[in-house]
Amino acid sequence: MMDAFYEAASKIDSQPIRSWKERGGKIVGYTCSYVPSEIFHAADILPVRLRGIETESMEIADAYFGPYICTFPKCILQLAGKGKYTFMDGVIITPGCDSMRRLDECWRKAGDTHPGIVPDFFYYFDVPHKTTEHGIQWFMEEINHMISALENQFNVSITPEKLQSSIREFNRGRKLLQELEDMRAKTDIVISGTDAYAVTMAGTVMHRNEFTVLLENLVKELKQKKAAKNDKRKRIMVIGSISDDISLIQLVEKENEAVVVAENLCFGVRYEGAEISENDDAVSALAHAYLGESKCPRMYGKYKERLASLKQIIDRTHIDGVIMQNVRFCDLHGSENGLFERDLEKEGIPCLRIEREYGPLVETGRLKMRIDAFFERLYK
Repeated sequence: MMDAFYEAASKIDSQPIRSWKERGGKIVGYTCSYVPSEIFHAADILPVRLRGIETESMEIADAYFGPYICTFPKCILQLAGKGKYTFMDGVIITPGCDSMRRLDECWRKAGDTHPGIVPDFFYYFDVPHKTTEHGIQWFMEEINHMISALENQFNVSITPEKLQSSIREFNRGRKLLQELEDMRAKTDIVISGTDAYAVTMAGTVMHRNEFTVLLENLVKELKQKKAAKNDKRKRIMVIGSISDDISLIQLVEKENEAVVVAENLCFGVRYEGAEISENDDAVSALAHAYLGESKCPRMYGKYKERLASLKQIIDRTHIDGVIMQNVRFCDLHGSENGLFERDLEKEGIPCLRIEREYGPLVETGRLKMRIDAFFERLYK
């Protein structure tokens, strides 16, 4: 069963995507968790979160971005320039940060010299920085604009009834993911952090109905699994910026007598959030859930809430140590990780803060040395 999750989580053009395309289905890529996937599901379009894995060089991205910028949007642009995303019928860019905002401009400009890399539907989806009532109203307007654009481009009808149905289907998956998180929080370990992260990563590229069925079967299987008693492995939480590479979680667990029992990353369970109201107006419910419940450092004035949420997860999952990672030049997570380290260490929670490159420039040896040294501290 895990093979299906790893297949979806480890490749750009994975089997679930190819199967959907072979059946004549439309695919739209998106860059950020603020884009409500339920909207695409309601239109019978497969939403696929854009990733930069499989990048082997940076010559195209360097020409448009330059060297001093987060390597995640650079990897996406590089793959686009190499034609890796041609299976997509559309792309939606959001200003998750200024680097991602620039991706919109650079991708369009790169299309002048690399014909065919910009799909016919190339949409900029704006996102407010505040969760005030004004911000929620603005976000609802942006959602409605995007719905209209999708309807016009793909000749579909996204009705309130279809949106409500999609919200219910996604909530099924959210409940199952919460069950998975509850199992990970227990002292008896039944799933590795690497496997759990592959599951949540797969949810960003698989059709939701298919993903929910697989997830339901996995949860049933894990409930029947007998865990080893008196597990002495250190319990780790990984937090920070974009990380869609399963090997990072694997690096933390491997040879360190450790298990990652929780994450708070741009990908993963933080992306899923809480269940969405199935009784309110669909667009309002989506806006309040995706924007109002955001735990991203791009949102103004929410640090205390994010710290409190982090402490709650640490207490619930019995964390021994927190590894904070951020991609180099990620100002948002790089700055906030420093604040988290200060405040968590005051509470007696051991922390490791590391900066790294995304994609082909990952320094595995250096990261392993830092992580090994951190575990020497934990095992003193």
